[in-house]
Parts: sequence; structure tokens; C-alpha cells
Amino acid sequence: MPVLDGCEGKYRTPIPEDRICPQCGAEVEVFTIRGKVTEDTACECGYVFKAEEPDPIVVEKKEEK
Repeated sequence: MPVLDGCEGKYRTPIPEDRICPQCGAEVEVFTIRGKVTEDTACECGYVFKAEEPDPIVVEKKEEK
């Protein structure tokens, strides 16, 4: 349920981000989650920003006494 996602939902929502192509210098819009590219995105010159595996979210559980 999206309503119950709360704060954790923001870590799963892709964010559009502009990156500079290292080959031609053009701005390319890629989608990221916590700074990692979520899907392969190609520049007009042919350079491809490869998808990266996002870091897992570590949730610490409190021990009950």
C-alpha cells in the first residue's frame, strides 16, 4: 500500500537526475535511487549509463526485553 510506505517509500522512488556524458559533454537525464542509476540510459552519441545495483536498506530491529 503506497499510503503506508511512509519514509521508506522515498528510498524506492526513482528520481530524475541530469548527468554529463563523458564522451560528448551533453546533459542526459537518468533515473536514480539513492544515487545509483536504475536503468540503462543511452546518450545521443551512443554512450550508455549502465544500471547500478542499489545498496540494500538496512533496518535495525530493537530487541525486546
